[in-house]
Amino acid sequence: MKRRKVGNLLALAILSTLSERPMHPYEMASILKSRGKDRDMGIKWGSLYTVVGNLRKHGLIEAVESNRDGARPERTVYRITDAGRDEMLDWLRELLAGLAPEEPKFVAGLSVMMWLGPDEVIALFRTRLAALDDEIASTRAELARLLEEVPRLVLLEIEYHLAIRAAEAEWVRSILGELTSGSMPGLAEWRTFHETGELPAEVAELVERGSTTD
Repeated sequence: MKRRKVGNLLALAILSTLSERPMHPYEMASILKSRGKDRDMGIKWGSLYTVVGNLRKHGLIEAVESNRDGARPERTVYRITDAGRDEMLDWLRELLAGLAPEEPKFVAGLSVMMWLGPDEVIALFRTRLAALDDEIASTRAELARLLEEVPRLVLLEIEYHLAIRAAEAEWVRSILGELTSGSMPGLAEWRTFHETGELPAEVAELVERGSTTD
């Protein structure tokens, strides 16, 4: 992945919004929120004006006018520059075609979960599955609401998020089935480890192998 002059994904959201028409930051935020982009891009609204300033500093957007509405503070209207449009399109192509290295926290937990006992992991997975099911239901409801006002073309990221969450829920449900039925390979050894403190033979062998390669 390229190193961007302004690498915050909020910058991409701003550039895409300004591609529609010039506007001031408050308008940008309102439009992004109404389309659910704050969730899709993990936007932190407190950094909005900082990102706008950085985009302007690097010539990706430029101020076109300032206006005042009654007693409200003066608002600067920005538009995207040719350089900003080129940056946005290049960034989009990279994001859609490239595989960025991602290390979700859940994956990190899975990699060392054997240090918790099977029964506790089962309880934790049930908690996660309930949360996933709730999120999937609420996201589906939100998507249905947005589709009444916004074209599907600009909501595909929500569909993608739903598909990923649904796949995760299905996987967690299947692992729970193996753990609760006792069909998970190595489950007995895992349980014995937490009863006796003795590492399963396969794990002990891996540890020993690692210590002899130093």
